[in-house]
Amino acid sequence: MHPSIPVTLPRALPLSPSMLAVLVLAASPSARAQTDIALPTVTVQGTNEADTRQPGDRAELSIRPTALPATVQHIGETDIANTTVGRDISNVFRRVPGVLANNIDQGETGNGFRMRGFATQGTHGADTAVYVDGVPQNIPSSQGGAGHGPVFLEWLNPELIGGIDVVKGPVSALYGDQNRAGAVDIRTRDGGPATPSSISVGAERYGLKRTTLVLSNRFAAGVAEIDSLLVADIYRNDGYRYASRTDRDSLSWKLSTQRDGGRYSLRLTRYVADFEAAGYLLLPDLQRGLDPRSTQANNPGFGAARRTSLVFNRAPAEGEAGWYATAYAESFDRQRAITSNATQHTVGVDDRDIYGARLFHNLRFGDAGLVLGTELRKDRGDAYRRIFTNRLPTANYVNDQGLDLLTYGLFAQGQWKATRDLKLSAGLRYDRFDYDIQNLKLPAASTGYRKGVFTPKVGASWTVLPQLELFANVAEGMRSPAAEQISSSGATGPLGAAGGVVSQVKPSKVRSYDLGFTARPAQDWTVSGAAYYILNSDEIVGQADGSFRSVGDTTRKGFELETRWRLAGASSVYASVGRILEAKANNPAPNTGARLSIPATQLKGGAQHRFALGGGQVTLNADAYLISDIPYYVGTPATQERTMPLYTRYDLRGTYAWKSAELSLYAVFQPHRFGSEIAYGSAAGLMLSPVPRTTVGASLRYFF
Repeated sequence: MHPSIPVTLPRALPLSPSMLAVLVLAASPSARAQTDIALPTVTVQGTNEADTRQPGDRAELSIRPTALPATVQHIGETDIANTTVGRDISNVFRRVPGVLANNIDQGETGNGFRMRGFATQGTHGADTAVYVDGVPQNIPSSQGGAGHGPVFLEWLNPELIGGIDVVKGPVSALYGDQNRAGAVDIRTRDGGPATPSSISVGAERYGLKRTTLVLSNRFAAGVAEIDSLLVADIYRNDGYRYASRTDRDSLSWKLSTQRDGGRYSLRLTRYVADFEAAGYLLLPDLQRGLDPRSTQANNPGFGAARRTSLVFNRAPAEGEAGWYATAYAESFDRQRAITSNATQHTVGVDDRDIYGARLFHNLRFGDAGLVLGTELRKDRGDAYRRIFTNRLPTANYVNDQGLDLLTYGLFAQGQWKATRDLKLSAGLRYDRFDYDIQNLKLPAASTGYRKGVFTPKVGASWTVLPQLELFANVAEGMRSPAAEQISSSGATGPLGAAGGVVSQVKPSKVRSYDLGFTARPAQDWTVSGAAYYILNSDEIVGQADGSFRSVGDTTRKGFELETRWRLAGASSVYASVGRILEAKANNPAPNTGARLSIPATQLKGGAQHRFALGGGQVTLNADAYLISDIPYYVGTPATQERTMPLYTRYDLRGTYAWKSAELSLYAVFQPHRFGSEIAYGSAAGLMLSPVPRTTVGASLRYFF
């Protein structure tokens, strides 16, 4: 028996007594007595360049993602500080070429991450492997989010992030499941003297209120010095739409120390959220005059999330050679009710315990390097979707599965500097899936799943001239099958029904071909670009009998170009274009269209300027963003092709830093009527989540 979900979910609780005790301990004089920290004078440094790559970087022997023979964008702390994050942590990726990242604005429902024609509308980043401190964030076979492999980053906040690398394509062997479009590697900050403590408050139109406390210090524990970083965030958001409330509390405490040649850290994170979701509206209804702030069917969705995680990391204290280790444990609990009509919801629930570890050794042999490693992940718990009527549970389920998912992998990645300017790279990864699936809805479909998959990678980078670098790679990536694709649940109905179909589908693989360059035509001016061709040879498609099988191909072709130019020392500009020339199913299922629902064009650009004013410093940022040519299908059968409305976004931000205070004012404009990043095609027309045409906000931060 599953516990009933409350009809009205409570508002997020304030920080608990145990959390407050942690805050007091971290801030107490005894904890801070070992280091005298003077009040800092705040200066906003850096530019909106995300630590721009220079020609020759890929030719270096390094384990860092930016040394891969691939397109890798690094997002640093200064870039995040100059970005309008607002309601959605996904906004930290706004400036990355070819990337479309957002929360779908339906409460705590995950963070969509789309690039290179993958992760079409509604799949929430399921084709991009996302890691935080070495811990995979994709949740397989999720029912409390959206589908298979969604990414939930709502617990993360900008003050906690130390750096992000976005790897285009499956070229790195260090990332496993979901690594088809590429990978995102996020690292949290360390505490200590280099990280100032602060408190900030912010407010934004349509009811966003946020308070963030950062406590950073160093204290002695015996013979060791320990760096402590505590970040507590209280988030309250009424939302643009009626009945779109989100309440969220998060707390992360990270302790780091150096000993015997290693850098060790331990991070504890607790995250609690409750929300209501306004749902989607039909574009034809909006065109006929429906209020864009309306709630779908006047029956808002609802949900809650609870996560507790403990993460241990070890890395070499000096240099890159040596042992790296990650171990983690997490309790993951989410519920999400999606509006079906005026009286009905489909309620998805995940109640999971997740454990895992990763261990690898980085070896150096003169002009060569080799990484050898292994990882394991254990995921146990329940995942189901149940029909609620008038917010009360019924006996009907869409699915209900008890999951025992074991994934383990072996990987190797090597580099060899054949000459001073030519580096060859190769990688090989083997992933094994040992699943036991208990199908409570159709018990006859309960089954085990035992399959493995190899994904090789090869590449080269060549510094042709000091101002010009070329790279190329051929790499395979994969995504595991969802539990529903292995053990079908059939039509909606009661638990324990007869029937059921088992499918032994293979993991879905892609092969990606990349060719790119980085050039420096002049001092402080870089130009980079890449063209890619991707063939997905094992797309999993549902069959008429309820089973699934690997069929046919999908093809993606496109290119990305980016330029960044620093004008003197105080100003900089950037611009990029991402163009998908082809994204189609080569043998589409009957009564469906061939083109994939992804934006064919993405344009991004912006500028930053800094100057002194009255003893402080002003930083001005302006960013523009456009996506267009997104196909979708309507009608029955769904073969009538339409194009979604144009979406543009303009961000203006000004920050004044004076002594120990920092004041930021910002505005976001979306001038196109019915423009939205968040939409999908249905038989009745385009379903979209309207966004405000103008948003303004402010934040004040004090460093101590």
